[in-house]
Formats: sequence, C-alpha cells, structure tokens
Amino acid sequence: METKRIMAGALDVAWLEIGPATGWPCILLHGWPYDAHAGARAAKRLAAEGARVLLPWLRGFGGTRFLRAETPRSGEQAALGADLLAFMDALALPRATLAGYDWGGRAACVVSALWPERVEALVTGNGYNIQNIARSMEPASPAQEAAYWYQWYLNHERGARGFAVDPAGFARLLWRMWSPEWRFKEEEFAASAAAFANPDWAAVTVHSYRHRYGNAQGDPAFADIEALLAAGPEICVPTVIVDGDADGVAPFAAGDNAARDAAITGPRRRMVLKGAGHNLPQERPAEWAEAVLAARALR
Repeated sequence: METKRIMAGALDVAWLEIGPATGWPCILLHGWPYDAHAGARAAKRLAAEGARVLLPWLRGFGGTRFLRAETPRSGEQAALGADLLAFMDALALPRATLAGYDWGGRAACVVSALWPERVEALVTGNGYNIQNIARSMEPASPAQEAAYWYQWYLNHERGARGFAVDPAGFARLLWRMWSPEWRFKEEEFAASAAAFANPDWAAVTVHSYRHRYGNAQGDPAFADIEALLAAGPEICVPTVIVDGDADGVAPFAAGDNAARDAAITGPRRRMVLKGAGHNLPQERPAEWAEAVLAARALR
C-alpha cells in the first residue's frame, strides 16, 4: 500500500492508497484514537472490487501536518468536514464513496449533509455523527456518562497534562475498553500508536473534546460551517449505518439509535455486528467492506 502526500486546505495530508488509479473513488476515514491503518484490510477487499481506496490521516495524526504555525489546532467537527472536502478538491475528485467511524465518521457525515452532490454513498459507524453542540449540556444516562469519562478528563487541565505525558497508554486503555471482545495484536496497536507522535495530536484532541462542550472557541475559519451544522442538517445520500453490539463507548440500543438517526433520510440500511466494538473496520474488515458495497448498491 503506497503512502502519498498532497497540500489540501490548511494541511499537508498524508494518506495510504491502494487500487486502480481509474477505479471508483472510496475514502476510508479513521476515528480517534486510531489511525489510517484501521481500514487497511477492508481497503484490500474494496480494491479487488475495482475501488481506488484512499485512507488519509486526519489532522493531528500520523504524517499529516499543518502548513502554518499560526493555524489553530482545532479538532471541531467543522474542521474535520472541511479537511475532507479540501482533500477531495486537491485530488480533483468530484464525487466519492465515504466510509468512516468516530471522528472519521463525523467528517463523512458533515460532507454528506452539507455537500451531498460530492458523495456517491456513505457508510457511518454509529449512525448520524453530527454533534448537537447547543444541547451538549443535557445529561445522558449514568451509564453513558461513565463511558464518557475520557471526555470529562480532557476538559480538565489535570487530564490534559496526563494525556500529554502518556498518549499511547491512554489510547491503549480506550482500545481495550471500547472493544472488549477484540483481542488486537501488539503490532496492530504499535502501527497506530506511531501516528500519535504527531506534534499536534494532543492539541487537536484536547480542543475537540473541549469545543463540543463549549469550553473552547472554534476556529473562526469554520464558523459558517458550524452554523450550518447547528441546524442538524439531514443526510439524504445512500447510507449504511454500522453498529457493534459490544461497543464500549457507543453501545447499540435500537430505540435510542432510531431517534438519533432520524436525520438520515435517504435510502438506508443498518448493519449490527455481533461482538464488534468501536473500531469497526479494523475489527471486522470484511463486514466493513461489505457495508461500503451495500451503500453503493442503494444508489
């Protein structure tokens, strides 16, 4: 799998690529705290189906770098969506199939909602991933609040300092907690942990979890996008929602998920993967690739 780079928006983006250069464009987007390698095995299956598969490292991860020192190290959802759109523009991709989870799923949902003409089909882990920041102070159930402990930790200076001291240890703990039935190999974790050495990973991470609760200002460059997202825009592109029934941070619950995903109004289907946790493409690469192909079949 070849590693490439391109200037796109505020970033010098690093990505992995596999498949024919003339194949149908498919962008696989990783979550936090994971990296582009999460989609590698699914990408091989999709490449065999004729896809040109692109796996970029998000801002603050791996080889992706900010072009200017003065650019705010924002991790807000609007920034992630804008980065994805800029990446597609830089590669002159008028349309692509998008598949992501966690932060990557959020980027894919943002582009699908605001620029649907650029999206052939969408696969989103845990459904509608656009945050309702205006309602972020409304409490969840005690069990869900407990699962969000890492967010409260990062909203406090003690947490930010602890995270900066041992980011890989922090990530390893979450891998175990969020995917309790996945026995990942040490080399799998090491491949992703290398991406956390990015000099901006800590800053982008802390900003992301503070911004969503109103404890950090957004980058003014993305204020217009955030305003559009505040309206809870619908996603009308063909969509496959993938959930794991052993997800330790976003557990599947049919009633709750149906309400959350009401804004996905286009052709859609849901896949619930038994025993799967949060890192869906890396835990279940065959099913993730199947979801991509199923989303395209909904067109």
